[in-house]
Amino acid sequence: MPLVTPLSANHDLETKKLAEFFNETLGFCPNSVLTMQHRPAISKAFINLNKAVMANEGRVTSALKRMMAWVSSNAASCRYCQAHAIRAAERYRAKPEQLDNIWDYRTHPAFSEAERAALDFSLAASQVPNAVDEDLKKRLHQYWDDGEIVEILGVISLFGYLNRWNDSMATTIEDGAVESGEKYLGKHGWERGKHG
Repeated sequence: MPLVTPLSANHDLETKKLAEFFNETLGFCPNSVLTMQHRPAISKAFINLNKAVMANEGRVTSALKRMMAWVSSNAASCRYCQAHAIRAAERYRAKPEQLDNIWDYRTHPAFSEAERAALDFSLAASQVPNAVDEDLKKRLHQYWDDGEIVEILGVISLFGYLNRWNDSMATTIEDGAVESGEKYLGKHGWERGKHG
């Protein structure tokens, strides 16, 4: 049972309008956003930040951003966000071979060296204490420009917020996210956990 019950999608009409963004990314409005509506300024600010962070401004694709979100959420152990991130990566046409082998991104041939650098950065930046070191910074700059690195860290930071929100809130996970989680992550032990 979640810490705070989500409100109806019709509770705040401005949030509802902004939340149409999630119909593309997930196919539904997340329960986390419905819970944030208890303070509509938070739900609206969050959706606008999410839209800005996930916008495509360069070579960091929508699919890669969602795979970085998964790596970040996996590091934080948030099962809710893991399922959401893998579902969104699937909807943004990440290669099936990448989705099936996300756990092995460091060695699997479906991932490029640029993608590995971004995913390694996602893992290191999501750890407490932070594990970003000089070697990782050099690798990141080898493949990505400053604007792209800002985009990458924007995704990691956004999911730092979401991981804490959803894991602490024990947000109930939606059926569509459960399907994607079981399909791609279940073979590695993913389950709903407290998000059931």
